[in-house]
Amino acid sequence: MASRQPSPQELEAARSRVRGLANWLDAAFRIPGTRIRIGLEPIIGLIPMVGDVVGLLLSASIVFEAVRIGAPGAVILRMLLNLALDALIGLIPVLGDLFDFGYKANLRNSRLLEQHLDRQTQTPAATPQRRLINFGGLAVLVSVIVALAVLGFRWLLATV
Repeated sequence: MASRQPSPQELEAARSRVRGLANWLDAAFRIPGTRIRIGLEPIIGLIPMVGDVVGLLLSASIVFEAVRIGAPGAVILRMLLNLALDALIGLIPVLGDLFDFGYKANLRNSRLLEQHLDRQTQTPAATPQRRLINFGGLAVLVSVIVALAVLGFRWLLATV
C-alpha cells in the first residue's frame, strides 16, 4: 500500500506549527537587559520531576509532527537523540535546569525538520511501516524517561 505524500500546503502548515511550538518552548521570552532568550520548557522544568515530564511531552509533539509528515528515520533518530539528551540531563537537579536554558532541543529539532522539508521536493514520504517504527521508538523513549522521573521522585521522597 502506497503512502500518501503530504501536499505542499500540509508541509508548510507543519513547518509553521513546529517553528511556532519550538519558539514558545525554547525562545519566546528575552531576559531583560540581555540577549538571552528562554522559553516555556526551562520554566516548566523548574517544577521537580513533573515539569521535566510535561516538557518532554510538549517537546515530543515536534517529533510526532515529523513522523506524521513522513520524515526519514535518520531525521527522527537525530530528533530523538536531542530529546533524550535534553530530558536525561534535565532530570539532574540544578544542572539540568541550567542545561535547559542553553541546549534548546526544540529549536534544534525544528531546524532538523525544516532542513528535511527543504530537501523534501525530491524525496518520497516514509512508508507506513517506517512511521510505525519511528512512532514506536518515540513511545519507548518517552516511557523510559517517564519511568526514570518516577523512580527519581520515589527515591527523592524516600530520602526525605
